[in-house]
Amino acid sequence: MIPAIKSVQAREILDSRGMPTVEAAVFLNDGTSAVSSVPSGTSVGPYEAVDLRDNDPARYFGKGVLQAVNNINKIIAPRIIGMPARPQLDIDKTLIALDGSKNKMKLGANATLAVSQAVCKAGAATKGVPLYLHLTDLFGFDKNNLKIPTPIINVINGGKHGTDNLDFQEFQIIPSSRQSFAQSLRMAAEIYESIKKVLIQYKAIYSIGLEGGFAPNLFSNLDAFETMGVAIKQTPYQLKTDVYFGLDAAVSSLYKNGRYLIRDNSEPMSAKDLLNYYLDLNEQYHLLILEDPLIEEDWNSWSQITQKLPHTIIAGDDLLATNKQRLNQAITMNACNSIVIKPNQIGTVAETIEVAKIARQAGFKLIVSHRSGDTNDSFVADFAVGIGSEYVKFGAPARGERVEKYNRLLAIESQLLSQNPS
Repeated sequence: MIPAIKSVQAREILDSRGMPTVEAAVFLNDGTSAVSSVPSGTSVGPYEAVDLRDNDPARYFGKGVLQAVNNINKIIAPRIIGMPARPQLDIDKTLIALDGSKNKMKLGANATLAVSQAVCKAGAATKGVPLYLHLTDLFGFDKNNLKIPTPIINVINGGKHGTDNLDFQEFQIIPSSRQSFAQSLRMAAEIYESIKKVLIQYKAIYSIGLEGGFAPNLFSNLDAFETMGVAIKQTPYQLKTDVYFGLDAAVSSLYKNGRYLIRDNSEPMSAKDLLNYYLDLNEQYHLLILEDPLIEEDWNSWSQITQKLPHTIIAGDDLLATNKQRLNQAITMNACNSIVIKPNQIGTVAETIEVAKIARQAGFKLIVSHRSGDTNDSFVADFAVGIGSEYVKFGAPARGERVEKYNRLLAIESQLLSQNPS
């Protein structure tokens, strides 16, 4: 008999920015328990599910989550107590029905996801299997060819993740997928340290941003790429062979009065101007990944850049918001070829899986991502392995909430190698 849910308890905790978030604990009648906490974003797109906040200015400047916590303890818990901890889909359907809105505005995606993830963890524990294998079994993914995703490492933070030092949000390095995850992480950590040394040589600021990348006082966005290039040359690794560049432009915050404003250009830029800027940037730096290069309403320009950069992974984050309707539109319009998957953008494990399956069927690359305001919960690391994601975005190899997820992937890789040493 499948163990049933005995009790559910939620509380308000702090995320990596010192802001409140939701933690949920699920207890089963066989003594099994599991705890999960949810992240939240700083750069939040308009199509994301609602991250419910109290809006009480007397607490945490209105960012408290006591209402979401109360929704778990008073509304969700009574409804799911007594339900089997498996299958996950039954639990998530119940959460979706309890909320009843399109964007989780009633209960809050932070409430529903905390419970959904905690139940998923408890379900894995009752089977005595790792969480990634439980996810693979639950949703019919191939468990015979599991692999560790390639990390997209955010080494320089700009935009809302920095200190208004640079326009673009993430300047990234991506190790070659030809090597093991352990080798990739070592490479990333060594290049990260080399970047710090270069910034010190330049007498630049080397404090870190929200996701652990450096937030230096450079003059232009191109200076960030140049700094990364110099740093790589001071390591044993070669650009475009061992490691590649990526960019999360996150340009929605740079769009004013129908034009894009970036410091690399003295005049406001049209979508066509910006597209040409990216073409020049790619010619110079050979971007492997370009994320959110345009505002999320400009579908035609997205289609154009995907066509003009056929060898670059064009990733939709704000564009898609882990939302199946927007994903289907992107597929129809060939607006991108990769999706950034963030469970808190939709609010349950099952809905996130559904989006991932649609993207996979369309031939999209999957990029499972953290959020800027994250916790030490490593759920997304197991999730990425379980669904066969090609890439993960967990930030820099610094800050505990980022390193926790990378270290979890190291552990999973060791498990997979021990099962298949060849």
